Amino acid sequence: MPWLPWAEPAVLLPGMPLSKAESTRLRTLREKKHREEAGLFVIESEKVVGELLADGYPLLEIYATAAWSGPRGQVTVREITEEEMARASHFPTPSSVLAVGRINRVPLSAGALDRGLTLALDGIQDPGNVGTLLRLADWFALDRVLLSLDCADLFSQKVINASMGSFARVTVHTVALAEALAGTRTPVLGCELQGDDVHQLKPRRDAIIVIGSEGHGLSAAVQALVKQRVTIPRLGKAESLNAAIAAAIVCDNLRRVSG
Repeated sequence: MPWLPWAEPAVLLPGMPLSKAESTRLRTLREKKHREEAGLFVIESEKVVGELLADGYPLLEIYATAAWSGPRGQVTVREITEEEMARASHFPTPSSVLAVGRINRVPLSAGALDRGLTLALDGIQDPGNVGTLLRLADWFALDRVLLSLDCADLFSQKVINASMGSFARVTVHTVALAEALAGTRTPVLGCELQGDDVHQLKPRRDAIIVIGSEGHGLSAAVQALVKQRVTIPRLGKAESLNAAIAAAIVCDNLRRVSG
């Protein structure tokens, strides 16, 4: 039976030792195949779990060692030993708290891209970059983020930790990106080395900003749908910018001129 949050006021709830089967179940959720089969994902970070609890995010299970000093309130937490946490952990150095949430993939509704600002990630496989881009979308209050099917998985531990809780505050859709962009009237702005100066962007209430991977750029199918290519003027000799840094500069300029 899962330990449900808000079931009763509690600090740490001592309980049965964590069984081998329970440890294995938690540990296997590091792999996307097993996450999808179970419909569950793991959050293992004192800061991220604390933020989710503060935001009222519906966590299904929470395990913590006596060292955890995070918020508790109306949350029921199962206390486990450091050795038990090490067996369940996804990391060489375990956190003092591990939580389990339910995977919820939000479908993209028809016409949604015609309104507001969208950040679309095309083939960004580095989970740290994907998580940072989710934080960026949260910071600039973008309406949604699109992940292409070959992006790092939204519910991987590294994406979640890099997002610092923003994965739960931003509307994210995992889609066949070219297919999703093909049906919209909204201008698609592609970030590329050759393009219009980003500092000269015109105000737009509705736009889709597409960021490709550092190694491969935008895919051919997505490039064919780009209405305007924008670039960040290079004044030095660096070969390229990190995808998240480039996206931040583009979003900042778009928000600046559009209000």
